Amino acid sequence: MKHLLASTPALAVLLGFATASAFAEEQTAWRLFVSDHAQPIVHAIDMETGQKIDTFNVRAPTSLYRSASGRTVFAVQGKGDVISVLSSGISFGDHGDHGDISMEAPKLLDVSFEGKKPSHFVDHEGDIALFFDGEGKTRVTREADILEGKPAIREVTTDAPHHGVAIALGDHVFVSEPNLEKPDELPIGIRVVDRSGASVGGLHDCPDLHGEASSGNLVAVACAKGLLITSTGTGAPAINLLPYADLPEGKSTTLVGGRGLQYFLGNYGPSAVVLIDPKSDDAFRLIELPTRRVHFTVDPVRAKFAYVFTEDGQLHRIDVVAGKVDASLKLTEPYSMDGHWSDPRPRIAVAGDRIVVSDPLKGVLHTVDATTFTPTEEISVEGKPFNLVAVGGSGEAH
Repeated sequence: MKHLLASTPALAVLLGFATASAFAEEQTAWRLFVSDHAQPIVHAIDMETGQKIDTFNVRAPTSLYRSASGRTVFAVQGKGDVISVLSSGISFGDHGDHGDISMEAPKLLDVSFEGKKPSHFVDHEGDIALFFDGEGKTRVTREADILEGKPAIREVTTDAPHHGVAIALGDHVFVSEPNLEKPDELPIGIRVVDRSGASVGGLHDCPDLHGEASSGNLVAVACAKGLLITSTGTGAPAINLLPYADLPEGKSTTLVGGRGLQYFLGNYGPSAVVLIDPKSDDAFRLIELPTRRVHFTVDPVRAKFAYVFTEDGQLHRIDVVAGKVDASLKLTEPYSMDGHWSDPRPRIAVAGDRIVVSDPLKGVLHTVDATTFTPTEEISVEGKPFNLVAVGGSGEAH
């Protein structure tokens, strides 16, 4: 381990380093935040012990989203007209050759964002965009300001309430354009606005806009005919359409971005997913599933893997390099995709070396060893455990 000795006397530096090393201990911590399908509560669970840390009351049943840093978890309550924010209690400091981990109790912050029918949460490098369908407005803020309890907010307003989305990218905000003739339908495109609220360029067509994600320096937005792709950097962003090629008729409406490897994973029809590499000549690889798809996510630790849960109760592991399902595991009783789209069905999260699948009708969380892809313990959770968010990692604790 190398350290730069500047003008500080060498002996003092070495003594200080020896003291710091003596008190440094490698620690791993993972916490799982679990919302209930019917009740306005969020559980925090210590994944190292399987024990509940605390339960937080919110206003309405909630969807959960973690920030990119993992320091905050956002509880988006569409039927409660509010977005609440929790501190995960886990944070990391980068020291170049190693990282520090700090832990404290999770808590519900005294910060919330009121507005009609909040829907989408998007975090890009600490710039957070919160879209409110019932107003057609976006509230943009910074995670650092939220943690200090003083979030500065700038609003971006569209021409009509609609089921939309916004992405904050430095000085610019991508915001969905409503269908003014039929505001109840999906947006028709993306506009880019600067900090003054002025449009930059014209409308980027994106009929049936629904679904966005980022992977590395790329941001993707799903449309009826393909994906709008932009790379982040300085200056006004350039946006290009990547059309669906050599695929059967269909479209993606949900995207997740790869970690470690640059790619996107999207739904495509009821019983398939598609791997998307915008920089490849073979940009789209369709993967057929044995039954209809329920939920999917990527593995942020093991970059070559992603996971899909299907209605027959199976968890499937996708090798994204090979472009195929390479393992499957029966976990739950069947969860039919017939019925209402919002019925309680399993969700997936990855917490370090464990894959966690909620089983809301049984009131348990199934855990799977991610290295061997074999089931391990079950964690009982009262009620109907539904949405999952995992936060954690390893570092030196002083």
